[in-house]
Amino acid sequence: MEFRYLPMTEADKKEMLTTIGVESTEDLFSDIPKQVRFNKDLNLKVPTSEVELKKELAGMANKNADLVEYSSFLGAGVYDHYIPSVVDHVISRSEFYTAYTPYQPEISQGELQAIFEFQTMISELTGMAVANSSMYDGGTALAEAVNLSAATTKKKKILVSKAVHPESRAVIESYAKGPNLEIIEIDYKNGLTDLSQLANELDEDTASVVVQYPNFFGQIEPLKEINELVKQQKKAMLITSSNPLALGYLTPPGEFGADIVVGDTQVFGIPAQFGGPHCGYFATTEKLMRKVPGRLIGQTKDEDGQRGFVLTLQAREQHIRRDKATSNICSNQALNALASSVAMSSIGKHGIKKMAMLNMQKARYAKQELQNAGISVITNGPFFNEIVLKLDTPVSTVNEKLFQKGIIGGYDLERAYPELKGHMLIAITEIRSKAEIDTFVKELGDIHG
Repeated sequence: MEFRYLPMTEADKKEMLTTIGVESTEDLFSDIPKQVRFNKDLNLKVPTSEVELKKELAGMANKNADLVEYSSFLGAGVYDHYIPSVVDHVISRSEFYTAYTPYQPEISQGELQAIFEFQTMISELTGMAVANSSMYDGGTALAEAVNLSAATTKKKKILVSKAVHPESRAVIESYAKGPNLEIIEIDYKNGLTDLSQLANELDEDTASVVVQYPNFFGQIEPLKEINELVKQQKKAMLITSSNPLALGYLTPPGEFGADIVVGDTQVFGIPAQFGGPHCGYFATTEKLMRKVPGRLIGQTKDEDGQRGFVLTLQAREQHIRRDKATSNICSNQALNALASSVAMSSIGKHGIKKMAMLNMQKARYAKQELQNAGISVITNGPFFNEIVLKLDTPVSTVNEKLFQKGIIGGYDLERAYPELKGHMLIAITEIRSKAEIDTFVKELGDIHG
């Protein structure tokens, strides 16, 4: 047989059509006017056997550059980090791989417990009281936080730092159109949010201030000073988008007084895989617990006193009274949240701190070597694992030449910041070896020189 599954035979089709009461497949579309139908063959290849198809697809896949054969210094929101082998083993199990939504706790205890542990670990990393069971990605979570702040404070003005990921800012803009929120972007200065402009824009109409920590340029925002500015305005909230791996070493936003902390757990157990899917997290204070979008998993006991887990605190408005809902997101990224849970559990509390420190140490080594090679490094002050370089050659040209040497270069900042023409954002993670960093510096130096 050419297929590993049972394809539909002509006899199967005939039997189904007879049962339905029509003579042909064409009759199924008789209600659609002929003038609006697609009345020609689709431009598809002739069907082939499974063996031949697999060879063709493998050939196409081999044209892709992967992170096994190439050294990647590209970050900007998607990172090449260590993923314990146990992650793929666990998430590939059928009871997890096919699970979508654990509405029936009596048969979903494993899934529910995994999500509960995810919530617990996110709460510990962010320093917040409550975390939800995950969201689609970091950008969605950030936009949901903005909407929650506006709904809670009854104010329309949102101040967003330009040092926040440009794609996340675009999602915020889209979300803001429905409730007619006023989005004001705060400029950056020397790679950090301009606090003087932020202070000038803050007023009694401000619902929230949005910053990233570490920010898009890799630098560490002064959350204490920002929070002090924000809290001068009654009801105004501080929303922070944070890389959870960085929080393994940095002081968590919750300790600075942040009201909502969101981010993306791609850094834990989720490969780059062409930019998605990801797993967003949403953590906040106990005061805002009942307004959290998505769902929460709670711990309880059954009639025998055994520990159990259930879906809890999910507002029914999200399902049936959508016009009154805080959010219309009723789901979560269960499989990717599981991957992150397994990765965090496997690496461990001390391991995550060590992993974060390795990112910081290797990034600082790279910065020093780049400067020694005569390459201009713009990043000054505290940073995590990303730095900004200023090149004399167009970034696109540099990346093409690096690619020919088996290196995936950095992000061209001109794409999102026209004023940063010739600037490249690079990321150095814990799995970049000294040899890889040295080779990158040499090749970049040769191109630059």
